[in-house]
Amino acid sequence: MNRLPTLVRQHIAAFRALLVFTVLCGIIYPVVMVGVAQLAFKNQADGSLVTYNGKVVGSSLLCQEFVDAKGNPLPQYFQPRPSNASSSSVKNDYGCDANYSGAANLGPNNTTLLKTVQQLQQQIAAFDHVKVSQIPPDAVTSSGSGLDPDISPQYAAIQVNRVAAARQLPVSQVQALVSKYTQGRNIGFLGEPRVNVLNLNIALDELPGQAQYAQAGA
Repeated sequence: MNRLPTLVRQHIAAFRALLVFTVLCGIIYPVVMVGVAQLAFKNQADGSLVTYNGKVVGSSLLCQEFVDAKGNPLPQYFQPRPSNASSSSVKNDYGCDANYSGAANLGPNNTTLLKTVQQLQQQIAAFDHVKVSQIPPDAVTSSGSGLDPDISPQYAAIQVNRVAAARQLPVSQVQALVSKYTQGRNIGFLGEPRVNVLNLNIALDELPGQAQYAQAGA
């Protein structure tokens, strides 16, 4: 009985192994992982979507700009940190666009970055009626992705008076909401305390008598 040449048998064995691992790693494993994710972590697996009045308005993992049609920040909303995730070729595109995620890639001594930071400091100081010395770093610098959904409690704190005045709410009530939506470090020591801007702004709109701001900002 003639046996197949060694080289042919080796190729057949390799092809069988390819088929087996393709089925295991390319079909069975992904299907099992998707199933487990949908059963145990459905919200996270679906993108951590945030709804308002039954409508998906964003993701808690992505920043949003709260601006008017001309790109001016709306005073009744907490503002996110600056974002480089934008394209100048897109009309009315002011940042937080997941299609253009990316950093400025400018070093700390870069003159363009320093000029931008100074401009933002002056804008925020005028907008929030605070001193430049009160403005935290995350208020004038973008994250590596340009899509950071969170701000520091310090940045949220300097916006409280402006938001309260715009919505005609007691400052203490707005401060209480900021505290409620402030998250601590992950497992107690990883990262920094943070405030999710989208969730906080939705909570503001859900207060009695505040729904009109959601319509105005839409």
